Amino acid sequence: MTKEHSHTPTCVDCGTQNCKFKDRTYPDFCPTTHLEQEDADWALERYNESCNHEVMVASAEVEFEGYCQLTRVEEIMTFARKMGYTKIGIANCIGLINEARIFARILRANSFEAYSVICKVAGVPKSSVGIPKECETIGAAMCNPILQARLLNRAHTDLNVVIGLCVGHDSLFYKYSDAYVTTLVTKDRVTGHNPAAALYTANSYYRKKLMPESKSSK
Repeated sequence: MTKEHSHTPTCVDCGTQNCKFKDRTYPDFCPTTHLEQEDADWALERYNESCNHEVMVASAEVEFEGYCQLTRVEEIMTFARKMGYTKIGIANCIGLINEARIFARILRANSFEAYSVICKVAGVPKSSVGIPKECETIGAAMCNPILQARLLNRAHTDLNVVIGLCVGHDSLFYKYSDAYVTTLVTKDRVTGHNPAAALYTANSYYRKKLMPESKSSK
C-alpha cells in the first residue's frame, strides 16, 4: 500500500482544466473561484503596460502561427522579429558550447547579431567564494551567472537565451538580466538534455528513483 502524504490541492490536482474550456464545473479548491478581484485586476493592469502587452501579443501570435510547426529555435527567432529584437544574447554552459555555437550560427544566418557569454567567464575558483573545496574536483572555476547577466546587460542585448545553465545558476541569471530571457536548452546530463524524459518514465523505469514512497508499496 502506498503511503499517502497530506497536501493542499492545487492546479496539478485538477481534472477539468476548466480555466481553459469554461464548460464544466470547477473543483472546490480551484484558485479561479477563490480569486481576489484585486489580484486579477493587478495582473490585467500589468499586461496593459507597454512592453508587457507587446510580449503577450507577440507570444500568442508565435504560438498560433507556428503551432506544432516551428521548432523552439524558430519560435525564438520569430518572437524576436515580432518584437523588433536584433541583438540576441546567449548565456551558455561551457558543457554546451557546441550547441551555443550552432545556435549563434543560425542566428547570424538569419540576420541577427549573436553575443555569447560563457558560464566560466572570469575563471573564478569555486572555493574563493565559499563553495566547498571538494566541488572543485569536477571543475575548479565556478559558474558565474551574475557576471554573465552583467556583461550581456553591458552589451545591450535585446533578448537573452539560456543554453544549459545549471539549476540555480539559471535562477540567478534570470534575476540579474535586464533583457527578457527565454530558455532554449535545459541541461540534464543524464537524459541527454531532455529533462522531460524523467517525467515520462516516473511511473516506470524511474519510479523507484523518483517516487520514494513506491519503495514501500506492496
